Amino acid sequence: MTTDFKQAALDYHEFPTPGKISIALSKPADTAAHLALAYSPGVAEPVRAIAANPENAYRFTGKGNLVAVISDGSAILGLGDLGPLASKPVMEGKALLFKRFAGIDSVDIQVKSENPQAFIDTVARIADTFGGINLEDIKAPECFEIEKILIEQCDIPVFHDDQHGTAIVTAAGMLNALEIQGKLLSDARIVCLGAGAAAIACMKLLLSLGARRENLYLVDRQGVIRSDRGDLVSHKQAFVNDGGARTLLDAMQDADVFIGLSGGNLLTADALLAMAPKPIVFACSNPDPEIQPELAMSLRDDLILATGRSDYPNQVNNVLGFPFIFRGALDVRAARINEEMKIAAVEALRQLAKEPTPVEMLQAFNIDRLEFGPDYILPKPLDARLLGAVAGAVAKAAVDSGVARLPYPAHYPL
Repeated sequence: MTTDFKQAALDYHEFPTPGKISIALSKPADTAAHLALAYSPGVAEPVRAIAANPENAYRFTGKGNLVAVISDGSAILGLGDLGPLASKPVMEGKALLFKRFAGIDSVDIQVKSENPQAFIDTVARIADTFGGINLEDIKAPECFEIEKILIEQCDIPVFHDDQHGTAIVTAAGMLNALEIQGKLLSDARIVCLGAGAAAIACMKLLLSLGARRENLYLVDRQGVIRSDRGDLVSHKQAFVNDGGARTLLDAMQDADVFIGLSGGNLLTADALLAMAPKPIVFACSNPDPEIQPELAMSLRDDLILATGRSDYPNQVNNVLGFPFIFRGALDVRAARINEEMKIAAVEALRQLAKEPTPVEMLQAFNIDRLEFGPDYILPKPLDARLLGAVAGAVAKAAVDSGVARLPYPAHYPL
């Protein structure tokens, strides 16, 4: 990363006003009459209404369009455990994306917590303020238990985006890549390098979509997750594979799919060359992919490659998911984001990539054409159709699966 870019990033965050989000008024406050309605004595009326029926909070306050982005700073991007305050620029960035892409108001909250239970207690106590909670940058394995308990304790959607947002976008791109390569998920030999929150969630969702457990190889720093290892924590034990492979190179023999959620330059040329014909490589480590795209494409001309970067085709980017998933969930007042809603988001993303590309989007990217194929397996983040397609699919799945408290909105396509 160049010195110029680093300075530009710092300047962007500092000037003309520090930070990336602010609070705007949604009602006039220009006269004495306005102030009497906004605060005392007028505010007493919605207070009484909410006390009589808590659901009235959605009528008289901004709760229904408000998401909290909450972190303890224990796993900030690829930077590690730098503490809650250091996570604030990332959480503000998430809030910016919620507003930019889905019109959702969002506030960032950084929690100093001495243990997972303290974090859970803090979030549970403030949850009624919000319509939804986006957990972010919380390390594994603590993140699994934190999310599970908060889902149980809160009656609003709680969603750890590092897990499920990554999984949804990855699965959508993966299914499309498999289709292009003429392969089936149920038959594919899949190797995942990395065994953190995102990797575990990706593997779980692929299983929900039809992958076979015996075809999945989860690989961490010590090699393939196997039953004869004595160092396995609970979230890894569900992915034990004793099929013979012990190293990454072993697992990559005749593999159809590689998913990298680990670190830069960890996938060797030999490992890529060992893959089956027409392989699929998702090298999602940022900013340095598990294998440099130029090297990968020079070694395999039958490859479909995706990365986490915007300067290569097929970017796997969570912004394709979380704003629209929350939008759909909020619009039907879903109590949670369940598996059916995640799968609906996957299918909506898949199908959108297959539709003709609007002229406006081609102009935004200064390109002449963009068609479903090896270099276009996922929609672009600036595709305005994402809002209706993904949010609508999620809202419908919430209604159909029984977690919605409002009917399917008329403004979404059927």
